[in-house]
Amino acid sequence: MNQYVIRPVRGDEWEKVKELRIAALNDPAAPVAFLETVEQAEGRPDEFWQARAEGASHGRAARQFVAEGPGGEWAGSVTVLVEESGTTDIFDRVIEQAQGHLVGVFVRPGQRGSGLTEGLFEAALEWAWSLEEPGLERVRLFVHEDNARAEAFYRRFGFEATGTVVLVSAEPSAKELEYAFLRPATA
Repeated sequence: MNQYVIRPVRGDEWEKVKELRIAALNDPAAPVAFLETVEQAEGRPDEFWQARAEGASHGRAARQFVAEGPGGEWAGSVTVLVEESGTTDIFDRVIEQAQGHLVGVFVRPGQRGSGLTEGLFEAALEWAWSLEEPGLERVRLFVHEDNARAEAFYRRFGFEATGTVVLVSAEPSAKELEYAFLRPATA
């Protein structure tokens, strides 16, 4: 991982944001890892990707982190969405307390097991804990019940199952399991 820099995405990097997302959606694990298909992503106009990159580059609402190689290539990404108290989440559930929500976790196959995912998660949590007024006390994520590889990583990293289970609307018999990482006392 040493040759990679973990950093926030910049607003003008929409083409790389799009390319990495489409690569993630072409991954064999995509059907149990993402709530979007490659066809949906490829059908989105450039303005969508421009707004996505811009929105994840600054402010409080979202931050996307990328692992950039020495030649400028992106090997992975994770995004933190801030869910504010009183809003509803993607499952139409009311958020009771401001929290972070990790989404879009992806590391290219050739870089898996190299420490990049850990580096991306560390950067994402550091940013989440740095937010003020109100500060975030937890960061959560959801993992498909059939995505054992991702679930094992999340547990190893320190996320714990909350017991919250939601059904996947596109596949009513499938379940998404919530995991949360609580803010450390020193953060």
